[in-house]
Amino acid sequence: MLKTNLGLLRIIGLLEGVSFLILMGIAMPLKYIWDMPEMIYSTGMAHGLLFVLYIFFVLLVGYQLKWSFTKIFWALLASLLPFGTFVADKKLFRTDAEKQYINDNILD
Repeated sequence: MLKTNLGLLRIIGLLEGVSFLILMGIAMPLKYIWDMPEMIYSTGMAHGLLFVLYIFFVLLVGYQLKWSFTKIFWALLASLLPFGTFVADKKLFRTDAEKQYINDNILD
């Protein structure tokens, strides 16, 4: 899975989605409900880095695999929604990953 940029995109998407859920589901309530802002900084920094990497890899893979503008748009929009990167992985990235695996391993 790590052999291709698409594989990296899928892993980064998973990590970005998890970091987003931790930020919104744990760190934000700790800050605003229990007045414990310590977790926001580290979680927010990790999420920000993963978000930028996700955007970069969506554009890179979209260019490499000649995705349509619509597919790139939906992949980018997924990064803004809770659980969005998980849906993007299933609906957008997995089919390309399966095609790439078949081309790399079966057609040799």
